Amino acid sequence: MAALRILIADDHEVVRRGVRALLEGRPDWTVCGEASTGREAVEKAKQLAPDVVILDIGMPELNGLEAARQIHQIAPQTGVLILTVHESEQLVREVLEAGARGYLLKSDAGRELITAIEALRGRRQYFTAGIAERVLDGYLRGDPAAHSGPPAGGQITAREREIVQLLAEGRSNKEVARTLRISLKTVETHRANIMRKLHIHTLPELVRYAIRNNLIEA
Repeated sequence: MAALRILIADDHEVVRRGVRALLEGRPDWTVCGEASTGREAVEKAKQLAPDVVILDIGMPELNGLEAARQIHQIAPQTGVLILTVHESEQLVREVLEAGARGYLLKSDAGRELITAIEALRGRRQYFTAGIAERVLDGYLRGDPAAHSGPPAGGQITAREREIVQLLAEGRSNKEVARTLRISLKTVETHRANIMRKLHIHTLPELVRYAIRNNLIEA
């Protein structure tokens, strides 16, 4: 059997090193690359065609959810495992909607990461135990939140979510245009549309929206 190729994406080098150390003990697994931003993770997923991508949620330029959506679009056969410090049922639902197949708390990674990757390798889903139980309980109880539609972030398009994140991170319109390789006029049009759709009038309001919808971390 060919070696399992894994891409690690996290903006903290110490986390990437720790994850790599956990994985390199497996003779049939290889870490084919690392990324420190969500945008870099998408590009390396295109270039390297990994079998599994381990993605942090809170990455600069493009957060883990948006990166997962894009990776799922360009390489649906790639298993995406979200690695995060956030224990949230809402976030689990967003992870599933983004096309990821796993959700693992960083606090559980030491004892569960190998098992999680084995599950994704076998085309199965994997969730941190406590989260899986709560989400399932919500469905069994008929909790409306467990069956809710797309989150508030779904009011805007994928491109608009990228622009919201970059603006909330403090990028100027020119910097957003340069990062996304689009014209300044296009950025300004998107920004106006975003403000109109979300009924937002100031940048601080946009930042609060980005935090509430897990586009950036507080």
